[in-house]
Amino acid sequence: MANPGKARILTVDDVPATLELLERNLTAAGYIVFAAPNVPEAIRVLDTNQIDLVITDLKMPGMSGVHLVRHIRENFSDMEVMIITGYPSVKGAVEAIKTGAEEYLVKPFTDKELLTAVDRILEKLRMRRTATKPPKRTMPSSFGLIGESDVMIRVGQFIKKAALTPATVLISGESGTGKELVARAIHYSSKRASAPFVPVNCGAIPEDLMESELFGHVKGAFTGATETRAGFFQTADGGTIFLDEISETSLAMQVKLLRVLQDKQVCMVGSSRTRKVDVRILASTNKDISTLVKKGLFREDLFYRIHVIAIELPPLRERGNDILLLANHFMKKFTEELGRSAPSFSDRALKALRDYHWPGNVRELENLIQRLAVMTDQACIGVPDLPELMRFSIPWQMTCNRTLAEVEAEYIRSVLISVNNNKTKAAQILGIDRKTLRDKLQKQKFE
Repeated sequence: MANPGKARILTVDDVPATLELLERNLTAAGYIVFAAPNVPEAIRVLDTNQIDLVITDLKMPGMSGVHLVRHIRENFSDMEVMIITGYPSVKGAVEAIKTGAEEYLVKPFTDKELLTAVDRILEKLRMRRTATKPPKRTMPSSFGLIGESDVMIRVGQFIKKAALTPATVLISGESGTGKELVARAIHYSSKRASAPFVPVNCGAIPEDLMESELFGHVKGAFTGATETRAGFFQTADGGTIFLDEISETSLAMQVKLLRVLQDKQVCMVGSSRTRKVDVRILASTNKDISTLVKKGLFREDLFYRIHVIAIELPPLRERGNDILLLANHFMKKFTEELGRSAPSFSDRALKALRDYHWPGNVRELENLIQRLAVMTDQACIGVPDLPELMRFSIPWQMTCNRTLAEVEAEYIRSVLISVNNNKTKAAQILGIDRKTLRDKLQKQKFE
């Protein structure tokens, strides 16, 4: 199993044939290998080289492998250890693990068993290093975009290209993936950076107020219009307007937006005169607009107008170790605000974070880490500190013994917990509107 990271491995065994076998197999797999016939020589290698993993025999003349493990654990914080032995015993295994070895392999072992164990232990090391190192960012830190995965590097490249043009951009992705951060990155990297950036949550504005909010109104245009007020498009003049969740707008409003895109002019509610505006439009959606077009729920001509440049944000579950980078970033951020030092995560907790499906994406992760920063007092966060959804548990009763209503209630409760009780976000994840969710909550007496 090749290792593209070129991990550096020290093998320690008093049998030359074993050292030769280990070196041959590990070198063929792409690792950089050092060899030592005893513990004193191994310590010399450790003092003069950067080593990621030590593979040591348990029983050797003079100092044993247990002594070496103890030396490593008390002198090197960023290193893993694996024990190999031809004299397996429960006592030896327990002693090795208690001393600090991560793996215990019994001779004779196959090439596959060796490389699988090495890959497993190095993956733990990579996760721990990822969770503690300062993250590289795809964009300047002021934009808040953190990630080293291939998909996020591509997003960063798209942002830089989009910033160089005045073209309309459609940013798509699940809720909580950071669409507004991308929009801000585009704006503040463009020539319009010194002009306003105006975000508009289209899904939060009632339909009867949408036109007035976007284009403004004149005094007396409708009941309650006691003064002339500019809309978001006038406020963004010279800069950028970000139409968040544009797919939530009605077909009637989409016609008006299309005219603005075509003519670069807006007409205030209650006025017959148009006003020219110099506004770049960025839009976002958490839905597949092409599907909405086919269903007649979104205008095809508007779709093509806003789909000049398309940037798709990946869900957090597809970003690999970016999850650990973000967890570390948020933990440092929130503990600094609290005036406390940031706790570390155990290897199992890191694996649980990375393996979780994150329906609420980065926003859900941020909420979780904030809760941990506030509620956790110990220096290391373990799996028991994480939400129940992230932990393995044996069900106390068979699922088939519950009614459909009970199963639905439990799932709704789990989703609410995952998004920190944000009902709008929970409704989006559940695929229902907020009113339906509210009715279900009242029926189940969740509130």
